[in-house]
Formats: sequence, structure tokens, C-alpha cells
Amino acid sequence: MVQRRDVLALGLATLSARALTPAFAQSRYPERPIRLVIPFPPGGVYDAVGRPWAERMKTALGTIIVENQGGAGGSLGAATVARAQPDGYSLLLGGIGPLVINPIAASRTPYDPLKDLEAISILVVTAFSIAVHPSLPVQSLKELVDYARSNPGKLSYGSAGVGSGNHLTGELLKSLTGADIVHVPYRGAGLAITDLVGGQIPMIMANVTGQVIELHRSGKLRLLAVSSPDRLIAAPDIPSAGEAGLPGLISRNFIGVLAPARTPSAIVAQISQATQIAMADRELQQIFVASGLEPSPDSSPEQARRFLEEEIARWTPIIKAIGLKLD
Repeated sequence: MVQRRDVLALGLATLSARALTPAFAQSRYPERPIRLVIPFPPGGVYDAVGRPWAERMKTALGTIIVENQGGAGGSLGAATVARAQPDGYSLLLGGIGPLVINPIAASRTPYDPLKDLEAISILVVTAFSIAVHPSLPVQSLKELVDYARSNPGKLSYGSAGVGSGNHLTGELLKSLTGADIVHVPYRGAGLAITDLVGGQIPMIMANVTGQVIELHRSGKLRLLAVSSPDRLIAAPDIPSAGEAGLPGLISRNFIGVLAPARTPSAIVAQISQATQIAMADRELQQIFVASGLEPSPDSSPEQARRFLEEEIARWTPIIKAIGLKLD
């Protein structure tokens, strides 16, 4: 009997130890569908990233329900996830708006992107483009700057709205060149693109997307430069702003997966590993490249957090300098 009790005790101790190990914890996750909050309305670039990612993750994580929750420039959806239980069942698809611009430019934000959210992976990085109507007599970024300086206040650019990455890219261009260009905010990039093609506005700052690239190739608009450090895979014929004479014009949007802070490290590691496997799929990479996006297949939680920290540090002085207020 003593030996049997010893064996039982040893067995229970072994089970208890296993219950505390990450591997055992991971084997029980997930037990139900995971919610992926996209903090913008359906149909945009976030959907173009989040939905294919969610589909590829089914093998490793089971069903992922995509929930579009727009409002306040992405802050409502981000706050929802920041306040959710840190159990791995609520994830955020975040980017420059809700994670960088809004927390800096708003006097009160219901979350801190570094304290209340746990970065898991940067899925894609994309640049903004400087595009003009074909009737504008400029063929390069330098010619655009010269034209703007020669016609102060007469040139305007459209953006996806006040406080958007497009808006900040335009303001960064103005601050670097001293050009007097009027900002015309729209309620979404689609409307700005439509008005540019129709000739209602002469210029826009827009996310590089498959649509924008196609409009350039068909001659309906003219892409002068992209705001990434290097040329894009999807548009190798378009120079970077640095090549075009403005090395300081670096402005990138990024889209990544985050969880509520204090999500168990084993769950974060499991989602990260599954994401790296999914992002290694060449077919998925081609889907993103065709949309003008640069995949980040090797992003880790540490790299994702460092990327977010660097973007916040880089944009804070710029946003403060232009006096952007989102209240």
C-alpha cells in the first residue's frame, strides 16, 4: 500500500508539473473560435490582410472569426481588444493609425499601445504614394516640389482624413520642402482617389495598393514616388522618395497582430509560430505583393514590439511639430 501511494503521489506530481509547462498549456489552446478585431469598416487594406491571414491560420488555430469594428480612426476596435480577457481569444489587427497616430495626437486615448497590447507579429508593411493627375505638368517629385514652391497655396492634396497616415505623409512632405500645399481631407482614401482620377483635385497621398498601381499603369494617375526606404516589389518602376531627392520622406503603414497585455507567453508564442508558418506560404505572399504590400514573414513578438516602439518614437516629434490634435 505504501508503494502504491508513492506511485500515485509521483503520478499526481508529474501531472501537476506538466500542467505548469507551456507545452501542456498550449495543447489546450484554442478550445473555441478566436476573434480577430479589424478596427475599420469592411473592404479596406486591413481586410485584404486580415482575412487571408485568418484563413491560413485555420490549420493551426481553428476558426478565426473576423469582426470589423470601425470608429475613431481605429481606436474603438483597438480599445476593445486592449480591454478583453488576456486569454488568446481576442486579437487585434492594428496599424499606424490606432497604434501610433491616435495615441500621440489625442489628449485622451482609452489604451496605451505598448502597455495594454502585446505585439505578436508584423504581417505586412506598405508605403504611401505621392500621386498626381496626369494634367499636372510634373513628371517627378522634384518637379512637383518646384511647382508647389512656384505656386504657393494653389496646389492641394487629398488624404483619407485628418490624422491618417496619408495626411501625415503630406505634412511631412511640406515640412521637408517648405512647400505651401493645401490639405483636403476626405472620409476615406477611395473618395480621394475617385476625385483625383476625375480631376477634381490635382494630387493625393494614398496607400500603395493594387488599385493605385493599376491606375498608374493605365495612365489615369501618375505615381511620382513612394515613401518607403526602398522601391516596392509590386512597383519597381516607381522611385523611393529618397532616390527622388527627399531621403527624409519615410512614411510607412504597417499591419500586425496584437493581443491584450498579459496574454500568457505560451499562447503568444503559439500564435507567433503559426503566423510564421502561414506567412512563409508563397501563395499568401503573392496575394499581399499583388496588393502593393511587403510581407514580413519572419516577424517575431520581440521584433514586432521593437518596430512599434521605433514608429512611435519617430512620429512623436513630427506630430507634435505640426500640432495635430484629434480631439
